[in-house]
Amino acid sequence: MSLFHLDKVNVHYGSVAALSAISLRIEDGERVALVGANGSGKSTLLRLLHGLLPASSGTVERVARDRQALVFQRPYLLRTSVLNNVALGLWLRGTRWRDARPLAQRALERVEMDGLAQRSARALSGGQQQRVALAQAWAMRPDVLLLDEPTANLDPHAKREVEALMQEFSCPADGRALTMVFSSHNLGQVKRLASRVMYLEHGRLLADLPVDQFFNGTLPEEAHLFVKGERI
Repeated sequence: MSLFHLDKVNVHYGSVAALSAISLRIEDGERVALVGANGSGKSTLLRLLHGLLPASSGTVERVARDRQALVFQRPYLLRTSVLNNVALGLWLRGTRWRDARPLAQRALERVEMDGLAQRSARALSGGQQQRVALAQAWAMRPDVLLLDEPTANLDPHAKREVEALMQEFSCPADGRALTMVFSSHNLGQVKRLASRVMYLEHGRLLADLPVDQFFNGTLPEEAHLFVKGERI
């Protein structure tokens, strides 16, 4: 079942074309990696899928019943406790406060941050803040998880921790199908986590392939040069 269907979609920021003639489908349960240089359109595409940005032209179809969560590269956390940051997200979406706090606590346990539940969120390290952002997303029980460079600017240990959580979220123990779309400059991470890779350049989708074909098959010249120049 297609959760997203984009047909000849363009997105402009004023006179600048951020996405050009993008056509794609994303199916239920896929793990899609968006790769490309800075400014290629990865973040714009994630925001478009989430509904934060409108298409300038073309057609965007989303499955209305699916719950989505978007995790940004630099999560914004309020000047309050870790627990309150997660609970407030639930409360703003209609959960009663008395119910939101225990749900938030369980989400923090899921990412092994429950021991810091009463710590000020702004006092956490970058890796810890990213794990709180993942707890915020997981607390929503999403069907679709969108992540924008979730391990960028983290130290190697924090990267491994966040990547392990991404792996667990994409294959949950309760068997719930979860679709994950993430952008990444780390091609090793893409190999480990993705089932499908989309390569963007200057807002155009130049390659859309299963992960094995992307790394072992024939690519457009631009995508080949990108992969060849990146560290795996």
